[in-house]
Amino acid sequence: METRERIALRRRQLESALGERVVMMDGAMGTMIQRQSLEEKDFRGQTYAKHPHDLKGNNDLLSLTRPDVIGGIHRAYLEAGAEIIETNTFNATSISQADYGLEGAVREINLAAARLARKAADDFMTAHSGKVAWVAGAVGPTNRTASMSPDVNRPEYRAVTFSQLAKAYGEQVRALIEGGVDVLLPETTFDTLNLKAALWAMEEVSTSWALDCR
Repeated sequence: METRERIALRRRQLESALGERVVMMDGAMGTMIQRQSLEEKDFRGQTYAKHPHDLKGNNDLLSLTRPDVIGGIHRAYLEAGAEIIETNTFNATSISQADYGLEGAVREINLAAARLARKAADDFMTAHSGKVAWVAGAVGPTNRTASMSPDVNRPEYRAVTFSQLAKAYGEQVRALIEGGVDVLLPETTFDTLNLKAALWAMEEVSTSWALDCR
């Protein structure tokens, strides 16, 4: 497990770098995965060989079933000049994973993804003296919106609540931090209420971990 001290040190180093220069981040994970032409068996691996749902397209699961692919993508971005790499966790919340019947695997997915990215960054710095690399925990918008109804005939209906979102985000964020991310990156959010839930959860988890060690 990552210690609070190590995480806080890397955070201070990143903040210092951001105050002095442009820090390059990696590109899209999904696009890189698509180039691999993976099949259903790649997403299932041995662990989920008999899972009752189709799993092809569940990119987050590849951190468990094809870590070689995800690790290779991280390394490719670092070699190309990225200094911050994002974890493969865009849809790694219980809300999004419910589409695949994998709500119970969320912690494991996020831990694996964070550790893969952390190892890639650490190995890169070891192999390239003087180079620096950080890991951002990717937190996507989920596949539901909290401020609008998905049913035009029921404008009052909501597919998800703020509390449900906050709980799901909290579960994800705790695993990402434990896995060794340096910062948290809520991204591509289409609903500001979803984003507020993510930020609220991040604040709650960060406080409990006592990460603000400035």
